[in-house]
Amino acid sequence: MSAAEGGSHPYLRAATTGIRHHTRALTPERKRPAADQPADRVHLDILHTHLTALHQLLDQLTAATRPPHPAAGRHLAAAHARLWQATAEIHGAFHTLPLTDGTPTATPEDCDPKRLVDGPPVLTICQRHLAAGHTVRRKTTPTDLNASPHGHATG
Repeated sequence: MSAAEGGSHPYLRAATTGIRHHTRALTPERKRPAADQPADRVHLDILHTHLTALHQLLDQLTAATRPPHPAAGRHLAAAHARLWQATAEIHGAFHTLPLTDGTPTATPEDCDPKRLVDGPPVLTICQRHLAAGHTVRRKTTPTDLNASPHGHATG
C-alpha cells in the first residue's frame, strides 16, 4: 500500500477519482474527445482549485524529500515549477473566457491585492492564485520557471 493510500495524504485518492469522474462526464459516449466541449469559467475555476491544492501538496513533499534524497527533491522541485506554470496558464485562460451573466470580464491585471478585498466574487480565483504565488516566489527562482525540465529537451 502506498503512502497516499495508507493515510499520509488521505484525500489525494478521492481527488484523483473526482478528476477522473469529471473527465468521463465530459466524454459520456467515449466517442467524442473532451475538446469538443469548450472550457467555461466554472470548469477552469475548479481546475485551478485542484492545481493550487496539488501545488501545495507537491511543495510539502518536495520540502520533506529534498534533505534525505536530494536528486528526487530536485525532480520534485522541477515538477513544482512546471505545475505553477500550468496553474498560471489556467488563471490566464479563465480571464479570457466570456461571462454569461453580464458581469464585466476581469483581466489578469485586475488581480491587484488592493482591489481583491472588495472585488467581485468572480475574482476568488485571483485571490487563490495570488496566495499560491507567494509560495512560488519564496521557493522558485525566475530561472527555475523558465528552465526546461531536468534531463529533457523541449522542442
